[in-house]
Amino acid sequence: MDIEQILRKLRISELNEMQQHAAEAILGSDGDVVLLSPTGTGKTLAYLLPLVQSLTPNPSPKDEGNSVAPEALVITPGRELALQSHQVLQSMGCGIRSAACYGGRATMDEHRVLRDVKPQIIFGTPGRLNDHLDKENISRYSIRYLVIDEFDKCLEMGFQAEMQKLIKSLPGLQRRILLSATNAEEIPGFVNMSKKGTLIDFLPEEEQTSERITLYEVHSPKKDKLDTLRQLLLSFGDESTIAFLNYRDAVERVNGYLREQGFTTSCFHGGLEQRQREDALYRFSNGSANVLVSTDLASRGLDIPDISNIVHYHLPESEEGYIHRVGRTARWDAKGRAFFILNSEEHIPDYVEGDVEEYVATKSQPTEPALPRMATIYIGKGKKDKISKGDIVGFLCKSGGLKADEIGRIDVKDRYAYAAVKREKLRQVIQQTRGEKLKGIKTIVEEVR
Repeated sequence: MDIEQILRKLRISELNEMQQHAAEAILGSDGDVVLLSPTGTGKTLAYLLPLVQSLTPNPSPKDEGNSVAPEALVITPGRELALQSHQVLQSMGCGIRSAACYGGRATMDEHRVLRDVKPQIIFGTPGRLNDHLDKENISRYSIRYLVIDEFDKCLEMGFQAEMQKLIKSLPGLQRRILLSATNAEEIPGFVNMSKKGTLIDFLPEEEQTSERITLYEVHSPKKDKLDTLRQLLLSFGDESTIAFLNYRDAVERVNGYLREQGFTTSCFHGGLEQRQREDALYRFSNGSANVLVSTDLASRGLDIPDISNIVHYHLPESEEGYIHRVGRTARWDAKGRAFFILNSEEHIPDYVEGDVEEYVATKSQPTEPALPRMATIYIGKGKKDKISKGDIVGFLCKSGGLKADEIGRIDVKDRYAYAAVKREKLRQVIQQTRGEKLKGIKTIVEEVR
C-alpha cells in the first residue's frame, strides 16, 4: 500500500509528529495503544493509516453464513463521527471496504448494506454495533482490532454497559486502540488494555487552546443577543463560522432569525432527523452555508477544515466544553478566532486562559450578509444506479455547462448524490439539466436549501 499516494489523494504533504508516532506504535508492536492528542490534530488519519496496513492484504470478500466478517470495529460516540470516519477511509482510496452503522435507521436496511459491501472495517455507535452482533449480522469471531474513538466521550455519554458487553463478546480480539482529546482519569478495567501497551501523549501540559486562536469579547447592549450576533456575522463577510448555543430550541430560534436576515445558514442539533443532520453538515462543510448554528453536538467528532470563527452565543457549560468548541478552528496550521457574546449579566468564565480582547468591527462593515461561494444540488441517482463521482462530473460539465473548477465536493450515496457547484452557476445547472439523462437515466436535479 503506497502511503505517499494516499497522502497525495488527501492533499497532505506529510504526517505530523503525532501521526508518525502513532504509526510507529501501531505498526511496530503487537500491543494496545492509547493516543491522546488535541482536537484538530488528525487522530482519525493517525489510526486509519497504520490500521489499513495491518489488515489482511487483498482479501476476498468474507461472510460467515448470514454474518459479515470484518477484521476491525471502530466505536464512536455519535453517528456523525462514524459516518465521517467511514468517509475519510473511502477518500484514502486504498481499496479497504468499510461501512458505518448507527441509530436512526432500520437495522435491517444496514444489514443489507453490510451483506452487499462485506466490509473489512465497520464504524459504529456502541448500541447499534451490539444490535448487529446480537442478531449475528456481524461475526464476533473475525474481529481482531478494536478502536474506541473519543473513548472519554463514550464514557461521558454513559456507554459503559454497551462497550463492556461489546468487548466481552469478541473472543478473537487481539489489539485495542483508544483515542481521546482529553486525558481520562482512568481507563475502565473492562477495556482489558494489555500491560505492554503504549501511551502516546501529545496533550499540551498547560496550553488550554491553540496559540493560533485569538480570543475576543463582544458586548451585547440587550439581554437578547440576536442583533449583536447579526452585526458580528456581518463583520465576518463570507468567513466560515460556527455559532454555539446550549439548547435545541435556541438553535432553532437563532437559525430562523438569521435566515430571515438574509444569512445562509445550516442548523444542527440532536433533535433533527439523521437526513437533516447530514444535509446541514454537508452544506456547511462544502461551502454552501457560511454559518453553522449548533448545540455542542458539533463541538466534537467533526472534521471540517477552514473554520475561521467560533462564536459562543451561549457561554460554554464547562471548561472541557469550551476546549472542544474552540478546537473546531485553527486546525492543522491554520489560525482562528473565538468570540464570547456577553450581555450585562455575563462575564468571561474563570476557566478561560489567555488574553481576551474587546472586538471592534471595522467602520466599513457590510450592511448585507455575504453569500457563500458554493451551492449544493441533489441528484436523484446513486451507487445502486451504478453512478460514480466521475459520472456526475461529466454530467454537470456536459449537460450543466460547468467547468471542472466550478464543481466542488461530490458525495455519492446509495440512491442519491450531493454535489457542490459555484453559487453563481446554480440556476444555469438546474435549468440545463432539467429532463437530461445521467448515464442514460432521467434524474432529478434540485437545490438543497
